[in-house]
Amino acid sequence: MKNSNTVLIIVIVIVLAVGGYFIFHKSPKSTPSTSTQNVAAVNNAVLKTKTTSGIGQYLASPNGKALYTYQLDSKNTSNCSGSCLAQWPAYVDTGSTSNLPSGVGVIKRSDDNQEQYTYKGMPLYFFISDSSGKVTGNGIGSFSVAKP
Repeated sequence: MKNSNTVLIIVIVIVLAVGGYFIFHKSPKSTPSTSTQNVAAVNNAVLKTKTTSGIGQYLASPNGKALYTYQLDSKNTSNCSGSCLAQWPAYVDTGSTSNLPSGVGVIKRSDDNQEQYTYKGMPLYFFISDSSGKVTGNGIGSFSVAKP
């Protein structure tokens, strides 16, 4: 009798363990919506959408360098100058600013009068330590990778 109770307890523990595993490790039937899913890709002469693990989709220049926004900026106004620009160079226009794609604009910088690209009004910057396809500035200081 004692031996059969022990076997019954072991069987119950195994059933509960297996059931618990399947309850907590069951994959969801639908994928939850996040801000990086179903975002329209940008691909034009000024901006491209790239994707990397851990960040998802982000904006890049045509040569593939990641672009960033500065949290201390306001719409159509850059507050990054001096030593800030040494680490975070402005993405400035080197050609014509006519016929810009949707969402892309330019502002005239007050410190050097260059025309800096914006996306949805927010000035865009590069991070000096990045190279094409390399995104290392996200979350440094008050900078975040620009999202489409």
